[in-house]
Amino acid sequence: MNFLRGVMGGQSAGPQHTEAETIQKLCDRVASSTLLDDRRNAVRALKSLSKKYRLEVGIQAMEHLIHVLQTDRSDSEIIGYALDTLYNIISNDEEEEVEENSTRQSEDLGSQFTEIFIKQQENVTLLLSLLEEFDFHVRWPGVKLLTSLLKQLGPQVQQIILVSPMGVSRLMDLLADSREVIRNDGVLLLQALTRSNGAIQKIVAFENAFERLLDIITEEGNSDGGIVVEDCLILLQNLLKNNNSNQNFFKEGSYIQRMKPWFEVGDENSGWSAQKVTNLHLMLQLVRVLVSPTNPPGATSSCQKAMFQCGLLQQLCTILMATGVPADILTETINTVSEVIRGCQVNQDYFASVNAPSNPPRPAIVVLLMSMVNERQPFVLRCAVLYCFQCFLYKNQKGQGEIVSTLLPSTIDATGNSVSAGQLLCGGLFSTDSLSNWCAAVALAHALQENATQKEQLLRVQLATSIGNPPVSLLQQCTNILSQGSKIQTRVGLLMLLCTWLSNCPIAVTHFLHNSANVPFLTGQIAENLGEEEQLVQGLCALLLGISIYFNDNSLESCMKEKLKQLIEKRIGKENFIEKLGFISKHELYSRASQKPQPNFPSPECMIFDHEFTKLVKELEGVITKAIYKSSEEDKKEEEVKKTLEQHDNIVSHYKNMIREQDLQLEELRQQVSTLKCQNEQLQTAVTQQVSQIQQHKDQYNLLKVQLGKDNQHQGSYSNGAQMNGVQLEEIGRLREEIEELKSNQELLQSQLTEKDSLIENLKFSQTSGMNEESLATASARDSEQVELATLKSQLNSQSVEITKLQTEKQELLQKTKTFVKSVPVQGDGETVIAAKTTDVEGRLSALLQETKELKNEIKALSEERTAIKEQLDSCNSTVAILQNEKDKLELEITDSKKEQDDLLVLLAEQDQKIFSLKRKLKDLGYPIVEEDELESGDQEDEDDENEDADKDQDSI
Repeated sequence: MNFLRGVMGGQSAGPQHTEAETIQKLCDRVASSTLLDDRRNAVRALKSLSKKYRLEVGIQAMEHLIHVLQTDRSDSEIIGYALDTLYNIISNDEEEEVEENSTRQSEDLGSQFTEIFIKQQENVTLLLSLLEEFDFHVRWPGVKLLTSLLKQLGPQVQQIILVSPMGVSRLMDLLADSREVIRNDGVLLLQALTRSNGAIQKIVAFENAFERLLDIITEEGNSDGGIVVEDCLILLQNLLKNNNSNQNFFKEGSYIQRMKPWFEVGDENSGWSAQKVTNLHLMLQLVRVLVSPTNPPGATSSCQKAMFQCGLLQQLCTILMATGVPADILTETINTVSEVIRGCQVNQDYFASVNAPSNPPRPAIVVLLMSMVNERQPFVLRCAVLYCFQCFLYKNQKGQGEIVSTLLPSTIDATGNSVSAGQLLCGGLFSTDSLSNWCAAVALAHALQENATQKEQLLRVQLATSIGNPPVSLLQQCTNILSQGSKIQTRVGLLMLLCTWLSNCPIAVTHFLHNSANVPFLTGQIAENLGEEEQLVQGLCALLLGISIYFNDNSLESCMKEKLKQLIEKRIGKENFIEKLGFISKHELYSRASQKPQPNFPSPECMIFDHEFTKLVKELEGVITKAIYKSSEEDKKEEEVKKTLEQHDNIVSHYKNMIREQDLQLEELRQQVSTLKCQNEQLQTAVTQQVSQIQQHKDQYNLLKVQLGKDNQHQGSYSNGAQMNGVQLEEIGRLREEIEELKSNQELLQSQLTEKDSLIENLKFSQTSGMNEESLATASARDSEQVELATLKSQLNSQSVEITKLQTEKQELLQKTKTFVKSVPVQGDGETVIAAKTTDVEGRLSALLQETKELKNEIKALSEERTAIKEQLDSCNSTVAILQNEKDKLELEITDSKKEQDDLLVLLAEQDQKIFSLKRKLKDLGYPIVEEDELESGDQEDEDDENEDADKDQDSI
C-alpha cells in the first residue's frame, strides 16, 4: 500500500502523470522488481485500479499478470491478487450500473480480453492447475475467472478444457470442497462448462456428478432449500437434456428413486416461498426431461416404468389432487404427469384409478375435465389439462373405450348424481365458450384416434336437444352447429373432430352422407369466395368432403364416389378444390402445431390446430388429391383390383395361418419327443443303478463264500487233531446216555438235511423255469445268479459231507468205547474227554445250521430282487416300444406336412403370378403400386426358409 500511495502521490504531484502512466509504472514494477513484496504491492495496486480503469489495465498488465501466475506460484497472496485483477478485466458483472451506451462496449471488451487470454491455450491449462491449490485465496478467484471465461467464449474454452489432461476431473473436485462458497461457485462453473456440449456432459456424469449433486440437494433441504438447490437442478438439466447416454446412466444408477422425496410437499398451506416454487418448478422440469416425447421410445418407456415402481408417479398425483398448490406449480405438475403416463399402459391404468379427495370421491380425470371446460380457469391450466387427457388416451384403447362408454345410453347415470367424462365433453362441445368447444372437440377426437371400434360406437350416442323433440345423434348435432355459423375456433374444432371420426371408418361416412344437407353445405362453403379468416374453414371442409369420397363404400346410391366427384367438378372445380385443400398446410399455425405434442399456445386465439390432426392431414392430403382426379373407369378398375388383391390376401393369410398352425403342431410334437427322450434317459439311469446294485450283491456273496471256505478248513483240521486218551469206567453210564442223545440229534440233522436238499432242488427248478421266461437282455445276469445258487448248493453238500464224517467219528467212538469197556477197566478222565468232544460236535452242528438258515434267507432275498429287476426291464422294453411307435407316427405326420407345404407353395406361386399380372395391368393404367406387395413376397420367402429349416430339424430327429 505504501508503494501505491507513492505512485498515486507522484501522480497527483504533477498534472503530467495520467492514469495510463501510473498503470505503466506499476506494470514496470511487476516486471522488473526482484523483491517479492514489491511485485505483490504492484499487483495489489493494479487490482484496485482494474475496476475503474479496466481497459488500460487490461491492455498493459495482462501479459505481466499471466507471467506472475507462471513464476510466483509459491506465494498464494500475489497469485490471488493476479487472479482477481484478471477477473475484473474479463468479467462484465460489475458493469450493471454503467450507462446503456457503454454496456455493449463493455461486453465486447470482456470478450476481446477473453480471446486474448485463451489465445495461448497454456493459460487455460495454467488456470486449471491453479484450481488444485487448496488455499482459499487462490482457488476461489480461479473458479470465478474460469466461469467468466466460459460465459464470454464458452465453446472455445470448453474445447480447450476438453483436450486438457484431467481438465474436467479437476473441476469436479470443486463439488467436494468443504467451503460452501467454493462449492456453490463450482456448481455455477459446471453449469457454464456443460452448456450445449455433449462430450463434457458425459465426462461430468461419469465423474459421479449425479451422486454429488443429489447429495447437495438433500443436504440443502430438497424443495425447501435455497438458491444452491436451484443451481444444482439447472446443472442436472444441462447434463440430462437431449443426452440419451446420461439419461440411461441416470436411470441405471437408480437416481430416479432419489427424486421421490423432492415432491413430498404435503397438503398444508404452510407457505410457498418464491424460491420453493422455483425449485419445485425445476424439479418437475427435470422429470419431464427424462420422459420427454422427443426422447427415444425405449428410454422414455423404461423411465416411465421406473417412476411408477418407485412411487414417483403416485407422489405427483398427490400434488395434483392437493389443495393450496400455486397455479403455476399445478400447471407444471399436470404437464409432468401427462408425459409420465403418455403411451405407458401401466401408468395410464393407475392414473385412471386416481380419485380426488372429495365427497363423494370423483375420478381425477373428471375433476381435470371440469377445469378444462370451465372458462374461468387460467388458459395455461386448461391447455395443461387437455394435454393430460391426450396423453392418457395416447395408444390406450382401453381408456378410449372407457371414455366413449360414458356417452352411451346404457352407461349414463339416470339419477344424475355424478358427472361423467363423456357428459363433460358433450357439455364443453356445445357450450357458448369457443375455447371449451375446441378443447372438447379435440379431446373427443383423441378418444377416437386409430380406434375404428370406438368410431362405430360413438355413432350410437343420442342427444336430447329440447323437450318434445326427438333425440338426434352426436354426429348430426355437430353438423347442425357447423351450419349455424358459429365462431371460427368452434367450427375448426368440430371439423377436426368430424375428419378424425370419418377417416378409416366407412360406416361413419355412410351416416354422415345419409343426411342430405351435409354435402350441399360443404360444397357451398368451399365454393364461396370468403376472406382470409374463412380460408382455413374452407380447407377443412374440403378435407372432410375428400374423406367422404376416399372412404366411401358406395353403399348409398345418391352419394356414390363418382357422383360426389361430379358434384365437385360442376360446383367447385377440381383445381379450386385442391387449392382450398392446400390452405390447411399453408396456415402459419399449422407448422407450429406439428412440432410438439403439447398444446403450447401464447393466447387462446392461436389455439387452432392439434398435433395429431396435423399428422392426419399429412397422411390424407395426397391420397385425396389422387382420388379427386381419378376417372370412374379407373375407380372401377381400382375397386376390382382391390377386391382381387383382398381375396388373394385372404387366401395367402389363410395359408399362412395353416402353416403357422402346422408349425405349432410340429413344435408341440418336438416337445413331446424331447419329453419322451428325457423319460427314456431316466429309465436307463434307473436300470444302470439296478445293475450296479446287483453287482454289489454279487460281491457280498463272493465274500461270504470265501469266509465259509475258511471256516470249513478250520473245523476239519480241528476234528482230525482230536484224540481220545482214555475213559473212566464209572462214567460209562452217563456216556451211553450222551451217545443216545447224539443219535437223536443225528436223526434230526438228517431230516433237516433232507429238507434242505428238497429246497435246493425247488430253487433249481424255479430258476431253470425262470430262465425260459425272461428276455435275452437279462440272460447273463440270471446265469450268474444260477452259478451262485449252484455254489451255495455245493457248500451245503460239503456241509452234509462234514456231518457224515462227524457221524462216522461218532460210530468209531462208540466201537472204541464198547471195545474199551470189554477189555480195559475204567480210568480216571475218560468220561470228561468224551463229554467235551460231544459238546464240540454239537456246537459245530448248530453253527452249520445257523449258516444254512442265513444262506436260505439270502437266496430268498436274491429271488425277490431278481423278480423286481425283471419287472423294471419289462417296463423299459414296453416304453422303448411306445417311443418307437411315436417316432414312426411323427415321421408319417412330417411327411404329410411336407406334402401339404409343397402344395401350398405351388398355390402361392400361382397366386404370385396372378398378382404380378394384375400389378402390370395397374401400372399400364397409371395406378401407383404400393410397396406392400413386395414386402408380402419377402414375407413368403421368409416362410419358405422357415419351412426348410423345420424340415432339416425334423430330418435330424
